[in-house]
Amino acid sequence: MPEHDDSQAATKGRSRREFLKALSAASVAAWMTGEPRLVQASANADSEIAPKADSCILLWMAGGMAAAETFDPKRYQPFEVGLPVEKVISTFPSIPTAVDGLRISKGLEHTAKIMDRGTLLRSVVLPDLGDILHSRHQYHWHTGYVPPQTVAAPHLGAWIARMRGPNNPVIPPFINIGQRLEGIGESEELKAFTTAGFFGTEYGPFNLPYPEDAAVAVRPPKGMTAGRFQNRYAQFKRLVEASPQAEYASDYQQESMLRSYESAYRLLNSDQKQAFDLDEEDRRNFEVYNTSRFGRGCLLARRLVESGARFIEVTTEYVPFLHWDTHENGHATAERMKQEIDRPLAQLVIDLENRGLLDRTLVIVASEFSRDMIIEGVPGSTAKDQSRAKTDVLQQPIHYGLHRHFTGASSVLMFGGGVKRGYVHGETADERPCVVTKAPVSLTDLHATIMTLMGISPKTQFEIERRPFYVTVDGKGQAVSQVMA
Repeated sequence: MPEHDDSQAATKGRSRREFLKALSAASVAAWMTGEPRLVQASANADSEIAPKADSCILLWMAGGMAAAETFDPKRYQPFEVGLPVEKVISTFPSIPTAVDGLRISKGLEHTAKIMDRGTLLRSVVLPDLGDILHSRHQYHWHTGYVPPQTVAAPHLGAWIARMRGPNNPVIPPFINIGQRLEGIGESEELKAFTTAGFFGTEYGPFNLPYPEDAAVAVRPPKGMTAGRFQNRYAQFKRLVEASPQAEYASDYQQESMLRSYESAYRLLNSDQKQAFDLDEEDRRNFEVYNTSRFGRGCLLARRLVESGARFIEVTTEYVPFLHWDTHENGHATAERMKQEIDRPLAQLVIDLENRGLLDRTLVIVASEFSRDMIIEGVPGSTAKDQSRAKTDVLQQPIHYGLHRHFTGASSVLMFGGGVKRGYVHGETADERPCVVTKAPVSLTDLHATIMTLMGISPKTQFEIERRPFYVTVDGKGQAVSQVMA
């Protein structure tokens, strides 16, 4: 293995510090922002978009899921000592699916059986964004905006919560499952996009890092009576209103925070909080999902959609150099990750279908970018190579896998919620560089598609401190009509 590149690490460190500094300024500005004014909520003054979906579940493959190892397999090359790495594109063979002619990667056998229920986009194109940092690309994917921004951009889920409101006034409209925001690397960067931005706290995520502990999060502290809890809540409300920070926060942001606490109090006193308790699930079905924290998160997402959640993100969790962040030992890691996601992903779709919920629930499987064996970014990119397995030939299994960030093409899988069944959109080259060769889809247009399916115009515009801010950049996102049923 090569020695650590101190100059590269220093450059990456400066980029991250500059990124955080700009994001911090935007966060402070959001706290001081007055009420955002809705300027335009439809394509034009006389039309509205009829929603095809009432709920959305984003299954987030955090860390960079390689399309060539999952939903867009290429020529398979087994491990062999001395094999030139340039000959390796996919490290898994492909398998047939329920759709004639469509093949995906080995290790996704359960998902293969449900591909006839969904749409596969193989041609999503992402920008390099200069330094290819997971935090920057995850911010971009989740908000639609390239960071840093002078305005704290809302998360996709916050937009949906704000524009569609709650399905059930007791259940939080935006729930984030599986991602720790404390005690891990790059936690501050993750917090930057896991937020409602200028919309205020009431539209922000209800964070549940451990789905098996979700029931505890919606119960009053042990031993506390209802009356005592209500009294503590009232005291806390007075404390917030009198806090030193209040003088720096706008009235709107203070009121939004208090409304979020009122919503939490309402949930704590509702019988519907049982939806958060995985112990209530049939044990045989629980075991189908019990592959990992992500799998249990999928089960929790299904229970919450049944109870009226509007937007749920379930993540495999981003922690640097773990999970899908395969900078080395990529094949073995991808094999493990597929074992964690395959069965619960498929079962989630099947359960929603069996309960009559799939047609009105949009399920999305996505990642911040793809991966390649030798290309960082796209061909010709000046982005720094961040692989930990730099070698020209395979010498040991740790070198076998896709270790570099690739932005030339990414796969996104969608089920239910108004998308076509058994449809494949776009193509990529069979040989490296595996860039999009047909029907490219930008992230802006992907967001426009998601918003349109959720009944939200891509032109939706708010005025923030006398400046326009759109749900898609400049309101120019165009929904990909070909994927819609």
